[in-house]
Amino acid sequence: MLFNGFSSVAYFRNFIFGVEDSLVSTVGLLSGVAVAGVPRETILLTGVVLIFVEAISMAAGSFLSEYSAEGYATKAENPSKDNFISGAVMFFSYFVSGFVPLFPYLLWPIDVALQCSVALSVVALFFLGIIGARISGTNVFRNGFRMAVVGGVAITVGMLAGNILSKI
Repeated sequence: MLFNGFSSVAYFRNFIFGVEDSLVSTVGLLSGVAVAGVPRETILLTGVVLIFVEAISMAAGSFLSEYSAEGYATKAENPSKDNFISGAVMFFSYFVSGFVPLFPYLLWPIDVALQCSVALSVVALFFLGIIGARISGTNVFRNGFRMAVVGGVAITVGMLAGNILSKI
């Protein structure tokens, strides 16, 4: 099958995308909700629901996009094992990573947890960039820095949105 030679690329892409999207969207949402001044229970519930729903959604999207791309490339309509594995990689990378920004809210008051959540997420993004660079053989520092900056911008937008909307 045409895509079997590219399955490791698809798995790598889904791993990076799942971890990055989970860290950024989860910390962005949690930060936006936390700066709105809601109780800790609301933040935790919001985070857990987001992680579950988005992990499933991202896995389904990964499966369907890989399936569609494979169908386009091969003109066949039979899902391969690679499509299912890509979806599973996406699910687990998103699911596990989502708890990184949520974890501080279990331990500390909201103001401290917010800072720790953002810091942990940016550090995790930097290390994700390093891991990606090591696997792909690219510049480790540049890739780590790019991942942290791009993710940091998205996190900042989530925090600003929560701050602005909480005042309306």
